[in-house]
Amino acid sequence: MDKTSKSIYEFIKDGYNISIDSRQIDEKTIFFALKGPVFDANDYAEEALEKGAVIAVVDKKEQPEKPGLVKVNNVLNTLQTIATYHRSTLNIPVIGITGSNGKTTTKELISKVLELKYKTLLTPGNFNNHIGLPLTILKITKQHQIAVIEMGANHVGEIDFLCRIAQPTCGLITNVGKAHIEGFGSIENIITAKTELYRHLFQKKGLVFVNKGNAILTNQLKEYKHILSYGNNTDADIFGSITASQPFLEITFRDKRKNAIKKNEYKIKSKLVGAYNFENILAAAAIGLHFGVDYNDLVNSIESYEPVNSRSQFKETANNKIIWDAYNANPTSMSLALENFSQLKDPDKIAILGDMLEMGDISVQEHQAIVNQLEKMKLKLIILVGTEFSKCKTTAKNVKTFENTNTASAWLENNEIKGYKVLVKGSRGIQLENLEKHL
Repeated sequence: MDKTSKSIYEFIKDGYNISIDSRQIDEKTIFFALKGPVFDANDYAEEALEKGAVIAVVDKKEQPEKPGLVKVNNVLNTLQTIATYHRSTLNIPVIGITGSNGKTTTKELISKVLELKYKTLLTPGNFNNHIGLPLTILKITKQHQIAVIEMGANHVGEIDFLCRIAQPTCGLITNVGKAHIEGFGSIENIITAKTELYRHLFQKKGLVFVNKGNAILTNQLKEYKHILSYGNNTDADIFGSITASQPFLEITFRDKRKNAIKKNEYKIKSKLVGAYNFENILAAAAIGLHFGVDYNDLVNSIESYEPVNSRSQFKETANNKIIWDAYNANPTSMSLALENFSQLKDPDKIAILGDMLEMGDISVQEHQAIVNQLEKMKLKLIILVGTEFSKCKTTAKNVKTFENTNTASAWLENNEIKGYKVLVKGSRGIQLENLEKHL
């Protein structure tokens, strides 16, 4: 770390906050002027100082010399370098989490369980990329005892890069599916990218938490010894099964490890919708038990967790019962959501689906595959929203297709939806939340 970075880090050590938004500044703030695709925060550096920032880190050559402005070659590289150094000063477990689906829910479940015993820091929101991750790492203080770090990626090499900053001591991959395939190019590249976390842990001899039932992941770990497994396989260390999902998921699990204090069967009645959350719950149980959380406390903690931000949420309005799962979508998560929805016993069901974004060359075929799956389901009505779904072919008479939420909203305003179980699923960019007022 160079002299300038060290001087910036001294402020961080002294407890100053970091901001990349000139609108969020106080007298104990360091402002990092990052460049975006449509803006350059260097242009707001002086404004940040006027608002009270102790320093503003900039990299625009034309920036005038002024007290408080700290010039570096590249602001983002400096932020990442400082975060990497800060991580090297911390002697705590860092749990790395990546995967195509379920990262955020799993992260939040794990954190909720670990908070029972440790002062825990977790990645806020979706701060899981090359900017958000270093910002998260720099939030870890000497008071924290453990950190849960989410890692997202849309191209090969990104997880490896994030691992070099976060230096996870253990971790898990939730699953591997067709997410962000436009950036990755192929499912093989997705597997390569996600398992970069494994290769980092191999070098450090870190513990890998793995779903025993996921052949793609277990095949990557054939020769590796430091594993704690979970899943519905009877030979998994933490073995569980689904007992109910109408609509909330209920499971039972046992700790089958040789050194387990108790081998009782425990039951969890979650507030999560969807059988696909079974693995997320078991992952949290496995990690909590590894870190010594009491069995009963763990159960109570998971049962009290309520999803937010349209992730596996169940909402009951004056007119309908709604499963909101519209924060993100890809072919794997969409198909699983429909499979789960088809198993619900309600006779009157409606699906409202939005486009799956970042699908690249396979977009048309993947959207058509979802339509084909829908046609086999016994649904009263299917509403498809987005330009990709609009390209799909169907002969089903219960399908309504709209280019965007504006046209879908106009139709719903004149066609009341009442007395149904409704699944809402799609990518965040489609903004299906704009339809909620009609449901």
